[in-house]
Parts: sequence; C-alpha cells; structure tokens
Amino acid sequence: MKILGIDIGGTGIKGAVVNTKTGELLTERFRIPTPKPATPETVANVVKEMIAHFNWKKAVGCSFPTTIVNGRCIHSGNLSTDWLDVRVDKLFKKVCKLPFFISNDADLAGLAEVSLGAARKEKGVVIVVTIGTGIGSGLFFNGKLIPNLEIGKMLHTNGEIIEFHTADSARKRENLSLEAWAKRFDALLEYIRLVYTPSLVVLGGGISKKYSTFKPYLKADVKVKVAQFKNNAGIIGAAMYASKKCK
Repeated sequence: MKILGIDIGGTGIKGAVVNTKTGELLTERFRIPTPKPATPETVANVVKEMIAHFNWKKAVGCSFPTTIVNGRCIHSGNLSTDWLDVRVDKLFKKVCKLPFFISNDADLAGLAEVSLGAARKEKGVVIVVTIGTGIGSGLFFNGKLIPNLEIGKMLHTNGEIIEFHTADSARKRENLSLEAWAKRFDALLEYIRLVYTPSLVVLGGGISKKYSTFKPYLKADVKVKVAQFKNNAGIIGAAMYASKKCK
C-alpha cells in the first residue's frame, strides 16, 4: 500500500510517500522547518503545505512528538503549550480535508524498526529511543507495541526533566563534546537496563549517525543497534500505522 507519512519534529516537519510493505520511500523526502512558535494553527498550515506538495488525496499517517491518546494530545511536549488537549487528528482533517491517523513519534519510528528494520524478529523487550530536540521512546514486547512510554519525561537527579539534560538539543545548547554528551546518555541507558531489562535498544534520531564515534563511551550492559531507517523511521512508521488503520 502507498501512504503519505509525515513526521512532525521540534525543528523540522518531513514527509514522503511510502511503500508500507517494504518501508521504501517512493518519493524524495520533503522537509519544511517547524514554525516558531509551533502552535496548532501554524503546524496545521505546514501540514497542509506538505499535502499540497505531494498532491495527496487519501489518508495520511502522522507521527507527533508528544503523548497521543485516541488522537488527542495529552502532553504539550516540545512544541507549544497550546497543543494540550487538542484532537490533532480532527484539527488536521479540518484543515487538510483528509483523514489523519496520528500517534507518538517514537512509537511509530519503533513500529517501522520492529516490523521491517533493526529490531525485526527480535524477541522480548525492545525499546526504541529517538534522540533529537527531546528524548522519545517506544516500548515493544515480542513485536507488540505498548504505547506512550515517555522515558524522556522522567526526572533527572538534578530535578530537571531528563530530556533537557540528555537530548541532542542539550548537547548543542551546552556546546558539549560528543564524549561528554555520550556519558550523560549512558546514564540513561543504564536506567533503561535496570528498569526494563531490554533484549535490544534501538537508537534513532539525527545523532544516531554518529553512533560509531560515541559508542566507546557507552558502558551500560545492553545490546544497542542503530535504527535501520535512521531519520526516516518516523515517516515510514507513520505510513505503516495509517495503512493498518485503513484496513
């Protein structure tokens, strides 16, 4: 099935038409910077621009960077506090005149990786961690999604939400070396190991491209792989999610 997948992030909104059976992008990926401020109205207008770019006329899958329950945003995340309690699927449908199927970005990136990518056929507990503006996390058991795990929203020992300390945006904001940042992230991996005992952790997000460089600084005793679909995992997972909902 061919479905348009859209991945909404803190810095960019990306989309492509996807073959949901193989994960192949059937078009070039199109990216528009996330508007500032990223309010429901401004983001919906960018999504409408994305739809027009692909001249898309059917259902759309969309990954969203916060907790989504039945299409409703129940946490404002890293976009705008205006998103709290918004029915995102209904908003985008109203603006774009198309049906939307929306879920958490890390959950959908994980769906792509568990179904077709780095965690394919992996048994037991798999956690997909996306590292970007924030820290996203998707939890799977024997290939089945357990939705809305929010590891990034835990509190650090310094009292901050942990993604403010550990996300790639923190590395850039504080001008950290990759080694210094990796040691912070290693502490998060150790927490994941202790609490969830995963058989595999899959790393996604832009910084995962540098995994071979920061890998030597990770000491937590857990198997780690880089997302096979890299920064396209959210697009592919969103398309796959819509495909399942359309059946």
